[in-house]
Amino acid sequence: MADSTPFLSETNSADPEPPVLHQHLPSLDSAIERCIGDFGWAQFLQAFLVAFSWFFDAQQTFITVFTDAVPTWHCTLLTEQPNSCNSASNICQLPQNAWAWDRAKHTSIISDWNLECSSSLITGLPASAFFIGCLIGGLALATLADTSLGRKKMLFLSCLMMSLSTFFTAFSTNIWIYSFLRFITGFARATIGTSALVLSTELVGRRWRGQVGVMGFFCFNLGFLSLPAIAYPHRAHSWRILYFWTSIPTLLYSIMVHFLVCESPRWLFVRGRKEDAIETLKFIAPVNSTTTKAPLTSSFISSLSFEQETSKVDLYSAIDALVKRKWAFRRLSAVMAIGYGIGMVYYGMPLALGSLEFNLYLSVTLNALSELPASLITFFFIDKMNRKTSVLVFTSLSGVCSIMSVLKGIHPIWTRLQIGFEVVSFFSACLAFGVLLIFTIELFPTCVRNSALSIVRQAVVLGGVFSPMLAASGRANGGVLSYGVFGVVIGVCGCFVVCLPETRGRGICDTMDEEEFKVTIACNAVGDHV
Repeated sequence: MADSTPFLSETNSADPEPPVLHQHLPSLDSAIERCIGDFGWAQFLQAFLVAFSWFFDAQQTFITVFTDAVPTWHCTLLTEQPNSCNSASNICQLPQNAWAWDRAKHTSIISDWNLECSSSLITGLPASAFFIGCLIGGLALATLADTSLGRKKMLFLSCLMMSLSTFFTAFSTNIWIYSFLRFITGFARATIGTSALVLSTELVGRRWRGQVGVMGFFCFNLGFLSLPAIAYPHRAHSWRILYFWTSIPTLLYSIMVHFLVCESPRWLFVRGRKEDAIETLKFIAPVNSTTTKAPLTSSFISSLSFEQETSKVDLYSAIDALVKRKWAFRRLSAVMAIGYGIGMVYYGMPLALGSLEFNLYLSVTLNALSELPASLITFFFIDKMNRKTSVLVFTSLSGVCSIMSVLKGIHPIWTRLQIGFEVVSFFSACLAFGVLLIFTIELFPTCVRNSALSIVRQAVVLGGVFSPMLAASGRANGGVLSYGVFGVVIGVCGCFVVCLPETRGRGICDTMDEEEFKVTIACNAVGDHV
């Protein structure tokens, strides 16, 4: 039962002991807490540098909102004939000399490659290819951060690949090459958020884990917000400029990660690299701490001889463990279902903004700004939020507001309130997304945490795969199809949270056996009460 101490405070002394193999040796969790339980500047800088990868992740996730937008146009020939050009005309049914783009053709891929009369399948292909790449990349790379590569190398390689593919995207000559490079970009960025979130939270003690995890959400919000800031001044320039402006900083950042970021001490210990883990702990441990439970002396270091995973896991053993254990599979299935619903709204709503009767740059800015209070609320109140209740409330609110934004035709007031409902729905989805990621970290032990979180994020991306098509279909009816489906899906999927245990204030485990022991004790306790 959670107490009133900060996020993930020390477990109650009355809690059952872990399995027998740990009774005479300090657990990994308690030993690392003795080193980095307090929060020092070294930890803050490490966590911030890792979390900043979300900034570049957000840019590539939403960049097609501007590069693939349908440009505005105007009539060049005005007559009184019934089929003459007007603002409501279909330009595909007009003569070429009857209309023209408001800006130069190279401002969007639609006008640059004459795709204005192509089907929604073609115009939505680059965005869908990106999310399909994310899905395949997540499945293919899911366990590498838990096994052979580790958190740091996975983050470095992902950022490097993403920066290079983004740079080459600027040289695309047609929609097919462009879509292929967007697929590669999605494949590369698939594990960035997962590796960054897990690494940043494993560099600090449990008291600060929630707050540090939310730092990534702040950076993602800043990256999203940077897009209209970059796109608006360059609205009359080529769409390729956006890819140049976002690829070079990402390349520089990946170099910084390689030379400045430390590997997770938890992962190093689990992988048997004890000496490297101790060096990392020495580097990031707070200096002159008043609350650290033990200094990093030789005697203390020698006591870190706790049990580790006995088997050398192969690439997909983490996924195998998640599927074979009933409690793990039940948890994974539930969070994946929730993630799918959140992903459809989170990725779909910005892509569907073109169907609303509002300025595109202003609409994207409002959506990006709505993430900021969502991150602030999560940052300051995550230690007071019950995970299950929060996810259920936020997903339900998002679903209701998404459906309400479709009802604009019932009364004139709905037209003015439409963007308000849309922003509230997106805001609620952002809150649910942030809490779900922290929830997932707490539900799974260290040996499979990165894999579990990656799989959940792929479920979120799977929701994003169908979003471009829904967004394109919704343009013809003012968003009825897109926003209506978004609302129903996230509302239904959010209900799966009732299948999960509450984790607020609970310590995290490092092996599947430890977690299963806790599950068994919890089940026995419930049986005794019954």
